[in-house]
Amino acid sequence: MSYLTESLKIEILMTIGYGDRARTQCEVVRLFRETHPDLPPLNQGTISKIEAQYREMGHVRKVPSKRQAVVDDDTKLNLLLALEENPITPARQLARDSNLNHKTVLKILKYEKNAHIKCKLFKSYLKMIQIDDYSEGRWLQIKKAKKKGTTANGNRIPPRCIDE
Repeated sequence: MSYLTESLKIEILMTIGYGDRARTQCEVVRLFRETHPDLPPLNQGTISKIEAQYREMGHVRKVPSKRQAVVDDDTKLNLLLALEENPITPARQLARDSNLNHKTVLKILKYEKNAHIKCKLFKSYLKMIQIDDYSEGRWLQIKKAKKKGTTANGNRIPPRCIDE
């Protein structure tokens, strides 16, 4: 349906007609194929979607989607630190822990391809300036959990993975 311009959608609506001269969807599909043989064929679902959009909104223009919520850098960093802490954590678990949508977490992970390098650089930067309480105690919570041999979520860490 993305190949249909606004003018083609209006043409489909005019082909449908109204009142006692209304055509069935099968007739509209056949007439559209005869009129526009170079375009991909329509199906009845597309016609009913166009008709429903016109009845609901009064136009067939493309409706802009809602603006996507912006995830701040602190949330991204906490997500990446949690992932570095336990690399086999599922994305759904990360989403639950950080109160984000599952697809948002997947997008962050997709666009932050070198996250492990960024996390290491960030940790070395914190050691350099000697700040241990980043992000309202989250960093301190992770540090305490590593000393106990568990992650911040309570999972056990093998002793060889604990860095001092």
